[in-house]
Amino acid sequence: MTELSARHTVAADVRGLRIPERTLELLRDLVVARTGMYYDDGRLDFLRDRLAPLVLDRGFDSFLDYYYLLKYDAEAPAEWVRTIDALSVQETYFWREFDQVRALADVIMPRLVASNRTPARIVSIPCASGEEPLSIAIALDQGGWFQRTAIDIQAGDASEAALRRARAGRYAGRAFRQIPASVQETYFHRNGTDGEWAIREDIHRRISSWTRINVIERDELVRLGPCDVIFCRNLFIYFTPAVVANVVETFAQMLASPGYLCVGAAESLLRTSSRFELRELNGAYVYVKP
Repeated sequence: MTELSARHTVAADVRGLRIPERTLELLRDLVVARTGMYYDDGRLDFLRDRLAPLVLDRGFDSFLDYYYLLKYDAEAPAEWVRTIDALSVQETYFWREFDQVRALADVIMPRLVASNRTPARIVSIPCASGEEPLSIAIALDQGGWFQRTAIDIQAGDASEAALRRARAGRYAGRAFRQIPASVQETYFHRNGTDGEWAIREDIHRRISSWTRINVIERDELVRLGPCDVIFCRNLFIYFTPAVVANVVETFAQMLASPGYLCVGAAESLLRTSSRFELRELNGAYVYVKP
């Protein structure tokens, strides 16, 4: 037992694990500083439940020991990879919020080609297990854009586990709950008898890189730039306003002018940044760097 563990009252017990008072708050502060993901007091139980298996796997009997590992230990960088995997919410599917992808194919790509942007550079971050960038590649293939111009699609995520699934390119039923059956049958094939579908190899190769990126680390993020279009959807809902402002400023530096930033339907930058204008493009709302 550490000295700090002995001085504090045990606040809760999870599968035999001790949680000294305010330890979850300490872990929360460490997580937000490292990843940008913030857990308010109402979500500390989520943080506890996601980290408990990692604490047990390390052979610790206290969350405080895990806090010390992440903050001070020489093995912390490798452990942060596992921590981010555990905390990542991989809820995604093909054709999610497809109006913006349609606007890319129908409105943005013609503008990029007319401006002689070649290759057209598109970034999807966080890409999770790959459904978003592959939806983009399918839509561009349907529009014939790969035959008309050079296009570079890069994908990034903080979760190495998610990226392994994306690189494998195999998906099960719930990933297809929005995609038309005809599109699924055209661009995927059944992978043996395991019930999964594999993306067509030529479409999978359209993603030039699957890179582990922490978006709040500017030096990591800018490696994906310069670019013309960024899809960063349903990530900012987990961040504090200050973190969102910093990431959006980096995006503005990465994007050409005009450049296009697609965020989730539940996310707004109107009070966050003056670098972008919200515009409607063929029925989709997109932030445009003038």
